[in-house]
Amino acid sequence: MSSASNPDHVVAVVFADAALIIVVSTLFARAVRRYRQPVVIGEILAGLALGPSLLGLLPGDLPGRLFPTDVRPHLSVLAQFGLVLFMFVVGFEHDLGHVRRAGRVTAAMSASSIILPFGFGLGAAAALHPWHHSIDGHPVRTLPFLLFLGTALSITALPVLARILVERRMNDSPIGRMSLTCAIIGDAVAWCMLAVVVAIVKSHGPGAFLRMIGELAGLVATLSLVVAPAARAALARVSLRTDERTRTSTILSFVVVGVLLSAWATAEIGLHPVFGAFAFGAVLPRDSVARAAPNLSLDVERLGIILLPLFFVTAGLSVNLRTLGARGLVEILLITAVACGGKAVGAGGAALASGLGRGGSAVFATLMNTRGLTEIVVAQIGLDLKVLDRTTFTALVVMAVFTTAATGPLLNRLASAPWAVAHGWLPSDGAAVGGIPSGRPPLRDAPATIDLLDTPKMDAELDEAVRTIRRADR
Repeated sequence: MSSASNPDHVVAVVFADAALIIVVSTLFARAVRRYRQPVVIGEILAGLALGPSLLGLLPGDLPGRLFPTDVRPHLSVLAQFGLVLFMFVVGFEHDLGHVRRAGRVTAAMSASSIILPFGFGLGAAAALHPWHHSIDGHPVRTLPFLLFLGTALSITALPVLARILVERRMNDSPIGRMSLTCAIIGDAVAWCMLAVVVAIVKSHGPGAFLRMIGELAGLVATLSLVVAPAARAALARVSLRTDERTRTSTILSFVVVGVLLSAWATAEIGLHPVFGAFAFGAVLPRDSVARAAPNLSLDVERLGIILLPLFFVTAGLSVNLRTLGARGLVEILLITAVACGGKAVGAGGAALASGLGRGGSAVFATLMNTRGLTEIVVAQIGLDLKVLDRTTFTALVVMAVFTTAATGPLLNRLASAPWAVAHGWLPSDGAAVGGIPSGRPPLRDAPATIDLLDTPKMDAELDEAVRTIRRADR
């Protein structure tokens, strides 16, 4: 699959590479499922395996021959298409009304789960910035580096967390519902923070920054005040006048066009296309979509599933574990320790202060430490913006794999404790629900839980759980 200037040959290589990536990702995904790991772990490992970290160990520069430089931009476009479809589903499955309806306990735990890890990330970034003060001869400003790394270390991967909760039968438990709500709120806040950080990086001076933020606010207002009501009316008309098959295809076409136009708009503003896709999904009226096309998120996700593995490979081509050196290993250890410690103190400390006890706090902190694909997306944005170099990018990727892969074994370990079953925090065997198909953790496993979330009610449930713990401890 060597490079050639013939456009027809380039197209042929793109198709062959895409087929190779999908096959390898599927094999890795099936392998990790045998160990009850999220499929995203297999897809990330497949991307690393096809890059210089593993395939580069063989003679002949196989990564360069399989993925020539003139082919990679085409693969990147396909990967970005899959990524914006995924981000639409993330936004669509977010019920931002939970931010307004959050009860006292929920709000406190959500804030602590974000703010303290963000502060930990700022400290780590301040220590690491002298090692990364320039990239390819261009200076890296201190403030963007600090804000970017702080944001990257404060997020929780909502899609992977939702899948873990369903598989472990925790989605209806008070602590499972609480962790999901905190992840919803935290995810929304993190993407807003990231949009501001990207605007700071790409703007030159306060005037340009305010212009970008103003244009972004204008886009969100247009989506909320114009596009959302128009979509609600259009969905109502389509539901009455068309059969189910025509209705589904029409709505799917509308959504894909909306995603692409929203992604284009944010790219024109100067931000990453994922922000537009996320915003479009967040404002789309869920009740109207549920009546007209109840499987919309699954249909869009199926489109993205095919292309999303290409994103992991394009990211994996930027990771070369063999060239890290001692300083790179120190950075990986520091970022991983700070990421885990920040969630342990922020999420676990808030849960402990709420009266959940050491066991319940450990479960909550473990769940909130899940990162997965969301971390890779954030890290890739930082790499594209030249805020992060390849070493820091690699450290974030390794941290994402470790924290996500460790969630299952840690929950198994916690489930063996007597208090876990007695207090209802974890199932007695920690086993996955039978009959759940393998595949990338689908977001549609979560909506039933998300739609039923009632944070004031959860506050009452947690208060009752705390009283139960205290009675048991006495």
